[in-house]
Amino acid sequence: MIQSTQSKSADPATLKNFTLVWSDEFNGPNGSAPDPQKWTYDLGGTGWGNNELETYTNRRENAHVENGNLVITARKENYEGTDHIAREYTSARLKTQGLFTQAFGRFEARIKIPHGQGIWPAFWMLGDNIEKVGWPKCGEIDIMENIGKEPATVHGSIHGPLSNGTATDLTAPAKLASGKDFSDAFHVYAVEWEPTEVRFYVDQTQFATFTPQTPITSPGTTTRSSPSETAGAWVFDHPYFLLLNVAVGGDWPGPPDATSTYPQTMLVDYVRVYAPTHN
Repeated sequence: MIQSTQSKSADPATLKNFTLVWSDEFNGPNGSAPDPQKWTYDLGGTGWGNNELETYTNRRENAHVENGNLVITARKENYEGTDHIAREYTSARLKTQGLFTQAFGRFEARIKIPHGQGIWPAFWMLGDNIEKVGWPKCGEIDIMENIGKEPATVHGSIHGPLSNGTATDLTAPAKLASGKDFSDAFHVYAVEWEPTEVRFYVDQTQFATFTPQTPITSPGTTTRSSPSETAGAWVFDHPYFLLLNVAVGGDWPGPPDATSTYPQTMLVDYVRVYAPTHN
């Protein structure tokens, strides 16, 4: 269980063994777009490999800065993007691809997540070689994922290639010791990533660790991979870029239902990236 601090943030100067190298505090004018020197967008309604139901846009209605936060908003509306795919939901998926990547260090964000059946907020990373080698060979680190019907649980995960070429899906859950929902308040979600280890944190409390030796069926870890498979190459050894998004629907959360309400917003107070300090 995670003892929640709900503090504004950990002062970068107090993090031992790390040096702040990149950040976005989202302190732009209210209503402004996210900093184009730091963020770009995935666009469209292709389902994104997960049978998602939204079209991602770069409109201010779906992503803007307000009161020191990045606001990503999932809306229920009929919308057809430039890919000419008609969808009933819109949202935003921001990424630093082509603008910032890093291998190893501490990657963290302070986020207040939305909730509700069919809502799927995430703070995650993909290998910067994805366009060359594809997924899952590029690797994926999910710092925080939540499916909205389970607001009291978040997940930290890694994905890479199995020996048969399909993807492994190592996932560890975290809950608050108070039993409260993560959507009730801001929380700090982070990974500390070394060449052969990825550690997951909520509010400075470590809740999972993955290494090249982590068995697919390790205690406290769930997986949608076949237990008879063994992991392939450890692909967490090269630069990754960051992503923030709120999906609607998809294979994991399932579709919205009569209990789902819109708009749903994810608030991001900051994103900070640290490099290891070498003494």
